Amino acid sequence: MIKVENLSFGYPGRPLLLEDLCLTLEQGHIYGLLGRNGAGKSTLLKNLVGLAFPRAGQCLLNGQSTAKRLPSMLEKVYFLPEEVYVPALSGGQFVARTASFYPQFDGASFQRYLHEFDVPLHAVLSQLSFGQQKKFMIAFGLATNTNLLVLDEPTNGLDIPSKAQFRRLIASTLTPERCVIISTHQVRDLDNLIDTVVVLHQQRIVLNEDLEQLAEHLTFATVSPAHAHEALYAEDSMRGQQAILPNLTGRPSKIDLELLFNAITAPNQALTSYLNQPSYVQSV
Repeated sequence: MIKVENLSFGYPGRPLLLEDLCLTLEQGHIYGLLGRNGAGKSTLLKNLVGLAFPRAGQCLLNGQSTAKRLPSMLEKVYFLPEEVYVPALSGGQFVARTASFYPQFDGASFQRYLHEFDVPLHAVLSQLSFGQQKKFMIAFGLATNTNLLVLDEPTNGLDIPSKAQFRRLIASTLTPERCVIISTHQVRDLDNLIDTVVVLHQQRIVLNEDLEQLAEHLTFATVSPAHAHEALYAEDSMRGQQAILPNLTGRPSKIDLELLFNAITAPNQALTSYLNQPSYVQSV
């Protein structure tokens, strides 16, 4: 589906933001892209959809370079940036002018998504609140039925009920032909939604793992300080030490995405070393 080959990117006059980055994303998955502020998540997404152009390497969608922005590629991609800019048009007018660029657009589904989000179709978009604008554009993106759906910080501006609706709708629209990539710094918003976690750190992808596989090999638990030394990673909390340990019981563990992210990006690379062991790699 998406193949990133030895991609390096930097803005003029600045150090490289992404360096020799390689990544493969497949259809039928919902990926969560995590990274610290300034790590280059938005820049990576723009490279994926052909809105930024690498200094070296390339991004391919089904074998086509996204940088060429061919119509045959663009009709298969929908990208929602973090900051949405909507015209002074009603929702119906926006659809009439834009939906034709997406051959698989489903008007009936679009209206159903709007109803779920409680967003009026005929309101002038520029007069809606930021949260309502965001929900309108999410609904439109889902209705395009593109093979690649890329969402940058989609839950910013959404209230708690809307975030729950967002997770439900995203999960319901995944098909074997669709790949969804969601970038966020609000890790909790991706709980029970994504099936694969991708971490961008220090210019490179440092993790690209299926959550089920991680759950089979890692245990997330609260341990006493006396047992913290047994952990691959641990940090203090009100309940004690929140820790990640090798799974020795064989019982899957619920993944704590925030703790996992902190462990992967920590100076102590014990977890990364564990995941790179031949015994782990061969098992997945």
